[in-house]
Amino acid sequence: MTDTQSAAGWQRNEATAISKSDVGIKAVARPDAPIAGHLKRFLCLDDFEAAAARKLPRMLYGYAASGTETDASIRQNRDSFKDYALVTRVLTSAIHRDPKCTLLGETYAAPFGIAPMGASALFAYRGDVAMAEAAKAANIPMVLSGASFIAMEEVARAAPGTWFQAYLPGHPDQIRRLLERVAAAGFKTLVITVDVPVPGNREVDKQNGFNVPLKLTPQIMWDGISHPAWLIGTALQTVLRRGLPHLENYRAVRGPSVLARADIRGGGAVDRMGWPEIHLVRSLWKGKLVLKGILSATDARRARDCGADGVIISNHGGRQLDGAVAPLHVLPAIRSAISDLPVMLDGGVRRGTDVIKALALGADFVFVGRPFLYAASVAGAGGVARAIALMAEELKRNMSLVGISRVSELSVDFVMPTDAAIRRAWSEAAGETAHRP
Repeated sequence: MTDTQSAAGWQRNEATAISKSDVGIKAVARPDAPIAGHLKRFLCLDDFEAAAARKLPRMLYGYAASGTETDASIRQNRDSFKDYALVTRVLTSAIHRDPKCTLLGETYAAPFGIAPMGASALFAYRGDVAMAEAAKAANIPMVLSGASFIAMEEVARAAPGTWFQAYLPGHPDQIRRLLERVAAAGFKTLVITVDVPVPGNREVDKQNGFNVPLKLTPQIMWDGISHPAWLIGTALQTVLRRGLPHLENYRAVRGPSVLARADIRGGGAVDRMGWPEIHLVRSLWKGKLVLKGILSATDARRARDCGADGVIISNHGGRQLDGAVAPLHVLPAIRSAISDLPVMLDGGVRRGTDVIKALALGADFVFVGRPFLYAASVAGAGGVARAIALMAEELKRNMSLVGISRVSELSVDFVMPTDAAIRRAWSEAAGETAHRP
């Protein structure tokens, strides 16, 4: 039996299983719906992390919260937003605020979306569907990870318009088969992550014993048993209703389960991927193509030359190279290098003011990852809807305080570097003479 026949047979079997079980979490709160009592205590995105840290096993929380080695990049991502202060406009009558934006031909309710996060279904029951449906209900994009444990076909049916993120195999035929499956599932926007030639050195995961495939050591089993809310609400519910989680979307065919002793890359040789593979993808993929993991203006120009429709400036949430530059710090240079392409950004975004700063510095859109995963782990789709609403409320309030009615009004004039060294570099880049004491 060929890989294509195997994939087709599996998809038929999966569709039958889905039709006999719950297809989606339909009770996604509308943005204007009353807030559930247990969600009122969450007042900002950071509140969800504190709750998730209590509910999740140590190995899962550590996997989500940590980066690589010293976690320097995670800290820099967040701290980079402190390097800029907002310059407000007053008496602008900015009462009616419209945060809508257009990106890659689609109009969204706000200029932020949900970043791709692998293994989300381990954190919340059918976590990928919960996030995708909440995003769909709020009219913002969610990007399904190629390292997810729910079949892409199921997520696409539950939330049409979801984007798909892929880790490319190193072999042309495998690339072709994967893209055929993504297209057949109905995805229109493909995000290729380009900053993972090898996995980062995630020491926290090693300390906690977390890996895929998962080895059920006494430490891991006690970690799960000692967190009964997660054990009953996510782990047991998943196994009893859906079976063991599998790596569903890494390749054209279903991958191994989380307990299988198998190569999760499927012989992909990711470390051999180069720009020729991106050219190949562009020749095969008819939808929108976005490259994620760009940190230099040179690579941004190469992405444009390869036919990419946009780029996401990202250091993988600080999970690859320890000490990699914060995306916000390279945003102005990349914006200048590819002024004709949509430029998106992720990494460290937690507040409405962060969104405004990124847009003022040249981003067209931002993505937020961990907080939405924490929200799903705490309260499923309702938690994600609450997190989206909180970010949207912050953004609209801060638009009025900054003095704008539409996000398209933002420019570099609305931000000022707060550090003297950054201020001098800013002035020099603008062709001005820096003040030197």
